[in-house]
Amino acid sequence: MARIIGGIGASHVPTIGVAYDKNRQDFPAWAPLFKGFEPAFNWLQEKKPDVLVFFYNDHLNAFFYDLYPTFAIGVAPSYGVADEGAGLRPLPMLPGHPEFARHIAESMINEEFDLSVFQDRPLDHGVFSPLPLLWPHNDGWPGAVVPIQVNVVQYPLPTAMRCYRLGQALRRAIESYPEDLSVVVVGTGGLSHQIHGERTGYNDTDWDMRFIDLIEKDPMVLAKMKHVDYIRLGGAESVEVIMWLAMRGALSDDIKKVHQNYYLATTTAMTVLVFEENDQTARNNAIVSQNPQLTGVEDIPGTYAFDIKTGTESIRLNRFFWNMKTPASRSEFEQDEAAACHKAGLTEQETALVRDRNWLGLIQYGANFFVLEKFARLVGKTNLEVYASMRGETFDQFLATRQVPDAR
Repeated sequence: MARIIGGIGASHVPTIGVAYDKNRQDFPAWAPLFKGFEPAFNWLQEKKPDVLVFFYNDHLNAFFYDLYPTFAIGVAPSYGVADEGAGLRPLPMLPGHPEFARHIAESMINEEFDLSVFQDRPLDHGVFSPLPLLWPHNDGWPGAVVPIQVNVVQYPLPTAMRCYRLGQALRRAIESYPEDLSVVVVGTGGLSHQIHGERTGYNDTDWDMRFIDLIEKDPMVLAKMKHVDYIRLGGAESVEVIMWLAMRGALSDDIKKVHQNYYLATTTAMTVLVFEENDQTARNNAIVSQNPQLTGVEDIPGTYAFDIKTGTESIRLNRFFWNMKTPASRSEFEQDEAAACHKAGLTEQETALVRDRNWLGLIQYGANFFVLEKFARLVGKTNLEVYASMRGETFDQFLATRQVPDAR
């Protein structure tokens, strides 16, 4: 069974990454920050977790206001670094853990935390600012990351209590995963800072110290606070520390703080805390091997539930069909079908399914009908004709089974 061995709270200030990439670790202005992360780095080296579950927020690099989810979990096999306007940082691809992430998503959604699910979106400094200070990576990262994105940029945000409860649900999800994984939960952001308006540059070290004490000893005080309380006490952008509450909610009450570092240099109180679980044995929670809402669906003939696993494994094919909503993609396909399939990276099997217009085979392979119908329109087939093909019938045979055969 998977188990949580500890938690980390870490600031994700973007200038940390800038200083890191410019090798300023020993500069007097930066040494207190980098030296302060070394015990956290060493603790992870000693504990060697298999997975870090990272609560972070995207700073409008992978998501935008047209669709910014309250909570979103990454289920991809790997993640790149977001270009935030100054080019890509020299960091390797970060491994994900799709199976574990899917399990977490299914478990938490069934606890009525309505997570969005994402793939093929890069991670920004919300993850990659602290991560190189926590894990070695010259020869690749030593483990996998499951990123959970939290909206802390556009109100209404999830409440502090909701984030705390999210962490508690995460713990239950982790402890019901059957594989033997050791997990560290990371909450990022903060501490006190404000970076907009006339109050820019606001900090409050006394409040930061109080927050650090409460997050360890009495997180419910923090969970009951409103966003405006965080803004008033710590500055507008400090409200992102509700992601630390998600981390703390995933931990038990039986923890010890093994490291703390606090450094206020310019605009943000840059902090790292490490909590260790005193009891790190795996729990015997009920194993959830699949979405319980779909238990038994395999017994319904001719039915193929499109789940996260299907979406992950067949994303290339589904994107190929999804792109058929654009005139350029349709034109490319009409000009040269084989070249269009090759450009999309389709496998030989996928290309054959497309070439043969094997509608049932495409569904069985993992195509979602709502992208498949875009392709059907392109090749001159109506939905009704596709339905007939999937049933192994002629068009007329299928229509004869309908209540109003002339409604075509």
